[in-house]
Amino acid sequence: MTVTIQKTDAEWKALLAEKGAERGAFEVTRHAATERPFTGKYESVWADGSYHCMCCGNELFNASTKFDAGCGWPSFSEAAPGAITDIVDRSHGMTRTETVCSQCGAHLGHVFPDGPTHTGLRYCMNSASLEFKAPTVPHFV
Repeated sequence: MTVTIQKTDAEWKALLAEKGAERGAFEVTRHAATERPFTGKYESVWADGSYHCMCCGNELFNASTKFDAGCGWPSFSEAAPGAITDIVDRSHGMTRTETVCSQCGAHLGHVFPDGPTHTGLRYCMNSASLEFKAPTVPHFV
């Protein structure tokens, strides 16, 4: 997979530290680790806004597509168009579909065909790979 944003491990670590990423974000995003269920900071966040790649800022999901899957990770029914690339993952003795950021290749989580909405998808994401942004409110002078 070719990505438009490439950095060394040292550069990714520095960037994540500068952004105040949670502990483990480097291992999750750059080495496909998985955070423990029900431990991520966005698992129970239900505010309006959007979720972006922690590494590059690429918009991944609108908060309106988030739902409670009961699995312990933030789950979404639909990704922003072109934001995510799917990769066949045959690790741990199973075949799954890994999701990575289309811009920087950061590991986000996996997508499963068991979602409750019209898409039938459940994007099961690691909080450590996400950055939540509340909508900006225009202020008038």
